[in-house]
Amino acid sequence: AKLCNIFSTKFTVETASKQYKKHFKQTWGANMTKASEPKVKDSGKDDDFTKVTFSPDLAKFKMDKLEDDIVALMSRRAYDVAASSQGVKVYLNGERLKINKFKDYIDLYIKGKEDENGQPLKVVYEKVNDRWEVALTLSDRGFQQVSFVNSIATTKGGKHVDTVADSVVKNVLEVLKKKNKGGVNIKPFQVKNHMWLFINCLIVNPTFDSQTKENMTLQAKSFGSKCNFSEKFITAVSKSGLVESVLTWAKFKAQTELVKASGKKQSKLKGIPKLEDANDAGTKNAHLCTLILTEGDSAKTLAVSGLSVVGRDHYGVFPLKGKPLNVRDASHKQVLENVEINNLIKILGLQYKKKYNTTDDLKSLRYGKVMIMADQDQDGSH
Repeated sequence: AKLCNIFSTKFTVETASKQYKKHFKQTWGANMTKASEPKVKDSGKDDDFTKVTFSPDLAKFKMDKLEDDIVALMSRRAYDVAASSQGVKVYLNGERLKINKFKDYIDLYIKGKEDENGQPLKVVYEKVNDRWEVALTLSDRGFQQVSFVNSIATTKGGKHVDTVADSVVKNVLEVLKKKNKGGVNIKPFQVKNHMWLFINCLIVNPTFDSQTKENMTLQAKSFGSKCNFSEKFITAVSKSGLVESVLTWAKFKAQTELVKASGKKQSKLKGIPKLEDANDAGTKNAHLCTLILTEGDSAKTLAVSGLSVVGRDHYGVFPLKGKPLNVRDASHKQVLENVEINNLIKILGLQYKKKYNTTDDLKSLRYGKVMIMADQDQDGSH
């Protein structure tokens, strides 16, 4: 309040006490350089109140009127107070704001917003106890949070936000582990990036990293209360679309990595051990080339010796190690981590999700045919 007084041409404070039946009033002016005598009188009213009235010194801010964005900021703050202060009636320009509870405030944020399926965003809300209210919905812009500590808007978050977010993420990861077996490894921050948290809490003697009080720094052990979610809340979160959103992202990430791992038509390949590449592989005559796949190095030796007869222009040889991965039943992660499959993709020039139905499709490959040179034993029957 002192800063507000300093930057005002007029600043008045009134307060009344029902207990002592007294009323106090004092006015300052000229940026707090002048002060009237305090007036204390008996109060016949039964109300406890404090009223602050001020006229900002616009010249100090190089302004001649309150600009629209400043008015909007003050209006926003009025809504913040209405949402975070239970039992307080807040009026803006003479009209009472229709914010009766924190949930009403949250609805203003998500009104008209849709999820990736075009459906209205679902909000999962819980009044944990008298000191904690938490709500969660999906975010498509990375992690977002709207939080209050003792009615102070912590726009940069802090330990209270970290504590709540970590608790939610921990529970969501347990659900994801069951639904994402064998898939891409999902890390906590990747789940958090799909969350939009709303928090209203009361904390004993909170600390901040600056006078603007945007970031709350008090450690969780000193909060004076705990935010322990009910099973009902955790279940609702897992059904809110958050799990599906993370899984969709994980699948997209895996597909992107598969695209990166895809081969392309090029005449010279480097970095693939034991490959005997055909001279015309990846050229305009690639469709005439055959890749011979052998079981191990010994069989490769036999195939390579045969190249002295048929020539190396249209024939290449690559030895396989044991039984190849069955990609039909493999996860994205298994395919990405299988060196042999990735080598075959590069050797053939296969592209992820491309279908090779026509002759022109096949001409985009480095080889037109694949020959499997299996051993004449039981293993060779695979």
